[in-house]
Amino acid sequence: MVQLMKIKDYFRSFLLWELLKGLRLTGRYLFRRKITVQYPEEKTPQSPRFRGLHALRRYPNGEERCIACKLCEAVCPAVAITIESEQRDDGTRRTTLYDIDLAKCIFCGFCEESCPVDSIVETRIYEYHGEQRSDLLMTKQRLLEVGDMAEEQIARDRATEALYR
Repeated sequence: MVQLMKIKDYFRSFLLWELLKGLRLTGRYLFRRKITVQYPEEKTPQSPRFRGLHALRRYPNGEERCIACKLCEAVCPAVAITIESEQRDDGTRRTTLYDIDLAKCIFCGFCEESCPVDSIVETRIYEYHGEQRSDLLMTKQRLLEVGDMAEEQIARDRATEALYR
């Protein structure tokens, strides 16, 4: 019995049995419809929970939401967020400096989860790049611009987020 198995294995290796099995699998898919996505022209669907580029949101009256509680800075495992704040004349605290270093950020979403006023969010924007390290430093102004640009999508995602919780 053992001798028969050895002979069988010898002929399989001699006839390149594994190669023939692989060619059969390739031939099976050769004439089927291709499912490759042509990326720049076609985009795959995204989850509403996708975590992409960061943004700072504003209230409908135009005032920024961030109250400078610094919870996002404290919870960030990559230490990518830097916040400085000052007190206004009316007694409220607002940020003077809000920087996120995307070269350090691991896009974990902890900053978004810790924010009590839903100020910092991660948008669905994934098409960004930086040719220099300074291009990956998101300042407060840039974060607010991204938030203004993507507010409609962010609001839709917040509405559907209740379905996942």
